[in-house]
Amino acid sequence: MEYFVQLFLGGLTRGSIYALIALGYTMVYGIVELINFAHGEIYMIGAFTALIIASVLGLYGFSEISIIILASIIAIIYSSAYGYTVEKIAYKPLRHAPRLSPLISAIGMSIFLQNYVLLAQTSDFLPFPSLIPEFEFMNPYSHIFSSAELVIFCTTAVAMTLLTIIIKFTKVGIAMRATAQDRTMAMLSGVNVNKIISTTFVIGSSLAAVGGLLIASHIGQINFYIGFIVGIKAFTAAVLGGIGSIPGAVLGGFILGWTESFATGYISSDYEDVFAFALLVLILIFRPAGIMGKSRVQKV
Repeated sequence: MEYFVQLFLGGLTRGSIYALIALGYTMVYGIVELINFAHGEIYMIGAFTALIIASVLGLYGFSEISIIILASIIAIIYSSAYGYTVEKIAYKPLRHAPRLSPLISAIGMSIFLQNYVLLAQTSDFLPFPSLIPEFEFMNPYSHIFSSAELVIFCTTAVAMTLLTIIIKFTKVGIAMRATAQDRTMAMLSGVNVNKIISTTFVIGSSLAAVGGLLIASHIGQINFYIGFIVGIKAFTAAVLGGIGSIPGAVLGGFILGWTESFATGYISSDYEDVFAFALLVLILIFRPAGIMGKSRVQKV
């Protein structure tokens, strides 16, 4: 029974990271119907930024809590700036181009950012400090669920709640929903569509940066390639839950995390990715819109 609980909680942690990044995918797709394949690289840049800031602050003797707060804030700001810039350079000029053009641009931007960080940093794995302290009340359960895993799960829950509140009850959220439903009508109603799209990229990039910092601190190492496979898994989670749906992205992340955890625990870790993508194929066959997604009528 304890082994099952360990696998369940391990899958919950994996799923929380996938969900944090999938939220960025699903928000961008919901607004502009674009798959931002460079989103995983924003996650990676957030982790590298947090590592650099934490290393510098550590040299100057900052306290642990100060390092966590400052590294998180700067990583979010820096990654958000990257997300904003990527949207302006790679996607905005292609907004009215054929659907294949922004897709190719997204893949190209992903490869560019990978190699940019490779040249600016190193191809080796770098050690990442454990920024999340161990909480005393978690000591009796630390062998099955660590403080870092608790923080990852709680962060995902808070992020989903805040996003839901923003989208349903704020002016920005109303503008986002209007843009997603009918971009032309939103423009005629006075919505600054370009600003709303940029805001969506910034919010998604912020979530990716938080995910990068948390998982890097939990695992203890990073390199330039960590964003690619996590980005693909997060995209899978978004499709599983129903891309365009915020609760669906979180649900898809958890389902994918549990699938990987139980499959590797009871079958074999060699086929971790096989199980994840086999689940995606099954969902697409039997429910193409995803678990919580709604089928859209193709506009002509």
